Amino acid sequence: MNHLSFSLQLPTWVTEIVGDTAYCPQPEQRMQLVLELVDRTIDERFGGPFAAAVFDQHSGLLISAAINLVLPCHCSSAHAEIVALSFAQQQLGQAILGQTDSGESDGHHYELVSSTEPCSMCLGAIPWSGVKRLTCAARDEDARLIGFDEGCKPQPWQHSLQQRGIEVVTDLLRPQAVRQLQRYAATSGVIYNGC
Repeated sequence: MNHLSFSLQLPTWVTEIVGDTAYCPQPEQRMQLVLELVDRTIDERFGGPFAAAVFDQHSGLLISAAINLVLPCHCSSAHAEIVALSFAQQQLGQAILGQTDSGESDGHHYELVSSTEPCSMCLGAIPWSGVKRLTCAARDEDARLIGFDEGCKPQPWQHSLQQRGIEVVTDLLRPQAVRQLQRYAATSGVIYNGC
């Protein structure tokens, strides 16, 4: 068998948008950064209309930012949340955010900020990621309305995370995120996992 390798690479314009952003102390600032990534993704016709970022929950330090890479990387699991979590884990050298390899706490709590509520795959990955808070803009139903299949999730899905000590915040800047999803659909954006 040939040696295989796998990597995900963000387009350079993600770095341009994130720029010198080191801290986003307010939740709205964090979400606004994520939604800027969605706007650019739609403008560039680069992939699905989704973005996510990981922040230090208390200081607002930006750890990683990502967009959906499913289409450009030909990888169905390269959702923005998965990519953002993976980059954060690599950046911090932690398989579980907030824990050292020996299982000790590093004293930080991390937050995943997502432009849309998680699909079933991303929902499954969140508890193992180590984040202590999930903040979302658009709802599952908003993504479904334009044709995306979000998979089967327990209802209410937030309860499964809260039982594991993960705080869930929904609807932060939702109207803006819904407009982005509608714009994506109106510009004939590819619905790559439609129902």
